[in-house]
This record gives sequence, structure tokens and C-alpha cells, in this order.
Amino acid sequence: MMYTICLVEDEVDLSNLVKTYLENAHYQVVTFTKGSDALHYIGQPVDLWILDIMLQDDVNGYDIIKAIRMVDQNVPVIFTSARDQDLDKIIGLELGSDDYVVKPYSPKELVLRVNNIMKRVYQTSTKTTLSYDDYTVDIDKRVLYAKDKELQLTTLEFDLLLLFLQNLNKTFSREEILDHVWGEDYFGSDRAVDDLVRRLRKKMPRLKITTIYGYGYRLS
Repeated sequence: MMYTICLVEDEVDLSNLVKTYLENAHYQVVTFTKGSDALHYIGQPVDLWILDIMLQDDVNGYDIIKAIRMVDQNVPVIFTSARDQDLDKIIGLELGSDDYVVKPYSPKELVLRVNNIMKRVYQTSTKTTLSYDDYTVDIDKRVLYAKDKELQLTTLEFDLLLLFLQNLNKTFSREEILDHVWGEDYFGSDRAVDDLVRRLRKKMPRLKITTIYGYGYRLS
């Protein structure tokens, strides 16, 4: 199966270079240099979006992900930006992005991150459901329920939840969580783990996630 990736990047040379790398990795790539054009494409079959935050028209990456999440809560999104600021990363994560890549980046690194996300999101599972307290997780459909109400999780939030549920009472270091959730090729800071745990706690307050200070986390 060939997955479709939408790349929104206003630097034409970079867009063409990244497209070539992704196509060599056997992805189908649709490119946009204007955010407004990307907005009109939302609703078409897309398996992953790569969004530059700062674009040259009046529509930025934040606007695009908000529109995407109104249509699809689960499709993975990677943000790219030349602005290496914690606030940008936090805003992106809060809006439901799955990864954040700082420019200038290696197209090869970006492809590795895409591969890791694709494996996590679209791989099959043998056990179909998991339960914890009032929560039920449908692994195959990647859907979470609190009693009968569906809760919306991003790809990374869902993967972290699965890691904890499938390893109850096991303590994970931040580095181990990065390897399991982001993939062994992740190049970012382990502070991303703390942000992700904080978001999961906020959405699922009945989870008993214990902080092991200076080390990591455990779900009891």
C-alpha cells in the first residue's frame, strides 16, 4: 500500500528536495506552497501532513492543523519551523501535532520520522481492546472511550497510552519512552516526554501515572 503525504512548504527548493526523498521512500506526495491551497485540499484522503508553521500567505500551519482536526482527529501531523522556540512546540503539540522538526533539517531525518509515525499509526495489532478503570481502548481502530464517550487523542498520546497499558506497573525512563513512542531515530529533547505525559493526564485524569523524579514515569 502506498501512503499519501501532504507537504505544505513555501520554500520551493526545499519542497522539491523533500518530495524527492519521500517519493524515494515509496510515498505518494502532494505539495502546496500556499496555506490557502492546502486548506482547500482538506477532506481528501491523506495519511500524513507535514506543515511549515510560517508561510508566505495569510494562512499559517496553525490555521491548517485546526482545520484538519475539525475533519480528522487521527491523521498524523508533523510541524516544521525555523523558529526553535519552546512556545512554538507547545502550541503545536496542544493543537494535535505528532512531531516538530526544526529547520534547517536533513530530509533523511524527516523521512525517518515519517517512517516511525507510519509504523506506529498504521501497523496491525493482535489484541483488539484494553481496559483501565472506566477507559476502553480499541487498538485496531485507535479509539479511546471513557464509558460510552469517545475521547480524542493525538497519535503520540495514543501510543504513550498503549505503552503504559501494555506494561502496567513498569517504570520507563524518559529515554525509553522516546524510543518506544517517537522511535529510536528521534533527535529531539526528552522534555517532549514531560509535555506528552502532561497532556495525557489532562485528558485522562483517572490514569494513575506516577512521576519517578529524575528518571521517568510509571502507570499503576
